[in-house]
Amino acid sequence: MSRGLKALVWVSVVGMFLTLLAGALVTKTGSGEGCGASWPLCHGRWLPEANIESIIEYSHRAVTGITGIAVLVFSVLVWRQYGWRPELRFLAGASVFFLLLQSFLGAWVVLAPQPDWMLALHFGVSLAAYGGVFLAGVMLYQLHGRGTGRQTPVSSRLRSWAWFSLVYVYVVVYTGAYVRHTNTMLACLDWPLCNGQLIPPLSGEVGIQFAHRLAAAGAVFVLLWLVRLAHAERESRPDVYRASLWAIGLLMGQIVSGGLSVLTQLALLVMMLHSAIITLMFGVVAYICLQATPEPADVKAPGGLLAPSPIR
Repeated sequence: MSRGLKALVWVSVVGMFLTLLAGALVTKTGSGEGCGASWPLCHGRWLPEANIESIIEYSHRAVTGITGIAVLVFSVLVWRQYGWRPELRFLAGASVFFLLLQSFLGAWVVLAPQPDWMLALHFGVSLAAYGGVFLAGVMLYQLHGRGTGRQTPVSSRLRSWAWFSLVYVYVVVYTGAYVRHTNTMLACLDWPLCNGQLIPPLSGEVGIQFAHRLAAAGAVFVLLWLVRLAHAERESRPDVYRASLWAIGLLMGQIVSGGLSVLTQLALLVMMLHSAIITLMFGVVAYICLQATPEPADVKAPGGLLAPSPIR
């Protein structure tokens, strides 16, 4: 892989990660209206006003714009040069689709008021775009290295549970985003209890906050079962087993950072760490799904690329 393509991979992946964090910063600081009802300009001007809300919102737009260009170039190159891999064709197309959808939703939020459930969806769409770019970058490194390691298939049970885990993690992310956009982060003033109760009233703001906590608790059981299934196949597919351990480890970090967000009364650094960890965890679980996907039988690698080989 050329240095230019490697640089483009890193700019795209890291850029999408920073885009997610920048969007989370906008939400957590209440800077969503920092540029008024003007898009892509800020209050109708190219430069933002000299206040923190405008600077944060405009910085998010700038990061998104620069990253968007990098992702578009990256996706086109992947499609043209690596279109012989069906997974890369899909990931390149998905990256562009979710990137454009993310930009559309961001503009729509600015130009017209949206309900909280729609605002929460924006982070999830950005996460899907990040996942597509991240997996495409992983595959490129695999193809120019030791191969995908997917010639030894995993069981259908592990594969199905991996995809279920990804969907479940996405639901957890959405409920967390919904908590932020409904401003119910402190509906429960303590942790792990909720206002001193193990099971609080399941209605109103407390119900929204507690539903997210229940979803996060459920993720523990979902990912622990994923680890158990991957452990049974660790000899033949150590890559999947190692990734499952990373996933459960990141989930523990995500839960702890969520608790600290409450106990520190929404300290910004802790909340940003919470968003960063869930993004990384989603990427790891998406990687497990990729590795659980069978290697295409009729793929022929062009000259210069190593034929895929099992990971040991």
